[in-house]
Amino acid sequence: MRVVCEIGRRIEKLVMAINAYYGQQVEMLNAFLERVKEDPRIGTTHISLYVSLIGLWQDKGFEKPLSVFSHEMMPRCKISGSATYHRNIRELHDFGYIKYIPSYNHFLGSLVYFVPIGSCLSFTNKRI
Repeated sequence: MRVVCEIGRRIEKLVMAINAYYGQQVEMLNAFLERVKEDPRIGTTHISLYVSLIGLWQDKGFEKPLSVFSHEMMPRCKISGSATYHRNIRELHDFGYIKYIPSYNHFLGSLVYFVPIGSCLSFTNKRI
């Protein structure tokens, strides 16, 4: 009986750890989606790219910073043009949703840091 209780406690701790681990990702995504409802500068490709970045971050074990390559991100977010991809990731950085450090070396990925959504730059009502 004692063994069963100990196993139950371990499973409970594991479930709590998993919820905490993935809970951050869900909270970030929900905060982003709430914020972009009010931001007229954000389009569907920005949303697709941000969601794909979070998915890649999960796939890579939540590494900080996230190392990304355009050739791995573009199919994930259904962006076919490299100019569109680079413009959108730069704009996410400029708008304050991520911190993007481009790498001009084909062997090193660009670095992405997720910015807490509450600290995003304010925006104007005019579309830029």
